[in-house]
Amino acid sequence: MKNKKSSPNVLLITMDQWPGSFLGCDGHSVIETPTLDRLARNGVRFTRAYSECPICIPARRTLMTGQTPKLHGDRIFQKNLRMPSNTKTIAQAFRDVGYQAFAVGKLHVMPQRDRIGFDDAYISEEGRPYYGSIDDYDLFLAEKGHVGQQFSHGVSNNDYTWRTWQLPEDCHVTNWATQQMCRTIKRRNPDKPGFWYLSFTHPHPPLVPLHTYFDRYTRKTIPKPLVSNWSEKTLSHFLKNIKDRWPQMSTEMIDDVRRAFYALCTHIDAQIRIVIGTLREEKLLDNTIIMITSDHGDMLGDFGLFAKRVMYENSTRIPMIILGTKENKKVNKGSTSNRLVGLADVMPTLLDLANVKIPSSCNGQSMFDSQPRKNLYAEANEGINATRMITNDQYKLVWYPHGNIFQLFDLKNDPKELIDVSLKSDFQNQLNKLKTILADNLYGDDLAFLNKKDLVGIPTNISNEGKPSLGLLGERELLGQRGMHYPPPPISE
Repeated sequence: MKNKKSSPNVLLITMDQWPGSFLGCDGHSVIETPTLDRLARNGVRFTRAYSECPICIPARRTLMTGQTPKLHGDRIFQKNLRMPSNTKTIAQAFRDVGYQAFAVGKLHVMPQRDRIGFDDAYISEEGRPYYGSIDDYDLFLAEKGHVGQQFSHGVSNNDYTWRTWQLPEDCHVTNWATQQMCRTIKRRNPDKPGFWYLSFTHPHPPLVPLHTYFDRYTRKTIPKPLVSNWSEKTLSHFLKNIKDRWPQMSTEMIDDVRRAFYALCTHIDAQIRIVIGTLREEKLLDNTIIMITSDHGDMLGDFGLFAKRVMYENSTRIPMIILGTKENKKVNKGSTSNRLVGLADVMPTLLDLANVKIPSSCNGQSMFDSQPRKNLYAEANEGINATRMITNDQYKLVWYPHGNIFQLFDLKNDPKELIDVSLKSDFQNQLNKLKTILADNLYGDDLAFLNKKDLVGIPTNISNEGKPSLGLLGERELLGQRGMHYPPPPISE
């Protein structure tokens, strides 16, 4: 690097489980996101950004490596899988050219204290000491006099119950992550540019918003979950598992769950202002590239579904906002782009904007390349729980191999996916084109879903053949609940 001091700083902010539609600037009728809306007005917002695998750990591996699951090896949530040893992470790529690189919040890697190329990381891993480490956030709570109280609210990490936050405001994990990042920026080496990664753990459950933000939504009429003719049917084994895992709630309960979720979003939005303000006060803002995104979204009751793992828009479409430096000419201020982009593109994009060479290990591309991709492929789970997706500039094909079930959505005319047009004669040509492209993207065990080049899937009379259930599906209830973290739970072998 010719001049380290003049090289741009880079701030990457991610949220966990934040749908792309949950922004005021995306047209959401209720949610309050004034900070993100303003950032979008000063940068570029990609309206068709997707998570190539809408599951926490695989998505974060993609984010950190610039690789899709085909290369980095996870599409099912393999919590014990280490980062590929022969793959350079985004943090290491920046450090190799003289950057300091620090992370705060959720890394979701194994082992938890693996820095994956960062100089250091202050982690909040949702209270999983049995994976081999203790959260920095847990240590913070102990220092504040709240030993073992992170989960004393009694709300599970993967269920849709809620209550307001039980400890002082400054002890909320969103506030903690913000303060740690601001301290990290202030404690930087002034002779080096910074790559800073701030990873908020919310709005992912547990749904424990501050009173002040939840109360803002009690005055609002909450949008009802989306319903459609196709969602009233049990389309696949996988969707049935999800509906069984999260049974239907009353209208009043869903309203409050959504209020709690929106409140967590608005809280994060407000805290991002403090980080931006710190950059301004430190005279770094004009020379800092900022990116805002999420690992995936949340269905939050739409079509009777909750959480992620499915290929519908609120699960797989994510926010993507980029601000360049004051002098950057690539990022058009106040623009929107319908270019297809994914999490694999984050690493090459930020390196590109910082004029750093993109490693050959990346199979994503810069969002500012002259040749946009024509299609984007996404995948989640394997075997009978597999779901696959291909989308182009207008249409999306969703495929469940078990039962060989197809859905086709015209996103240009039906952005909420209310109408499955896969059986309509006018759409057969488009359906067959996308089937061919999807088949070309299959690899590994998925090749068994093909007969020559035709998608045939898995017969419905075939079970999981003794394989363990994937992720949360099939678990007994309440396994996502955390207990008292004092004395510390035993560390797993």
